[in-house]
Amino acid sequence: MTETPLIVTKDLTKTYPMGLHTIAALDSVSLSFDKGEFAGLVGPSGSGKTTLLNIIGSLDTPTAGSAVVMGQRIEALTHKEAARLRNRHVGFIFQTFNLLPVYTVYENVEFALLLLGLPPAERRRKVLAALEWVHLADRAKSRPAQLSGGESQRVAIARAIVKEPDIILADEPTANLDAQNSHNILRTMARLNGELGTTFIFATHDFKVMQYLRRTVTLIDGRVDTDQQTDGRPGTSGAGEQP
Repeated sequence: MTETPLIVTKDLTKTYPMGLHTIAALDSVSLSFDKGEFAGLVGPSGSGKTTLLNIIGSLDTPTAGSAVVMGQRIEALTHKEAARLRNRHVGFIFQTFNLLPVYTVYENVEFALLLLGLPPAERRRKVLAALEWVHLADRAKSRPAQLSGGESQRVAIARAIVKEPDIILADEPTANLDAQNSHNILRTMARLNGELGTTFIFATHDFKVMQYLRRTVTLIDGRVDTDQQTDGRPGTSGAGEQP
């Protein structure tokens, strides 16, 4: 029996006013994503990648069409219901890290669990496990200003995975990293995908990211241009070892 997809969009459209006209960031996008996929939305700037991620993550709503995530229709959710979906089922990784500078690495990762109301002992266990996953347990007491770009992005990954979400949405996660750190980060995410079965969806135009994808959806002017399976086995050129 085939499992129901985690994410289904049907004729998904998002328009924005532009003077006397409207522009379509998304134009009748129909896609589905299954559990455990390692997929990417690729295409030039302005093709609709981030808009689609934001709707899947319940940060935005469509103008027309539908998006069903974990069985919930995004366009029908209240603000509270959308927040609950994000808190329980979706993790986000952004290119700018979005770490809270006044908090330690440990506290930045713990923040996602505070929103879930977990007791202190359980929070501690989960935070330390997430930091071990990304090889940063020794930096738990450091603050973001003391970290390199690669370390900061690994903290952002730990923050996304600490609540063990079903879906992780990564918007240009390697944009501010050099080649070696990019490959280290991507191998970490591929390992999490394989071992935890978390569904990853990237928005990117970075070739380094594309090498790791097992499915590539190309968006052009808000429409799906191609949707193809890929091998997800990058070459070793430029890749450094995971610290």
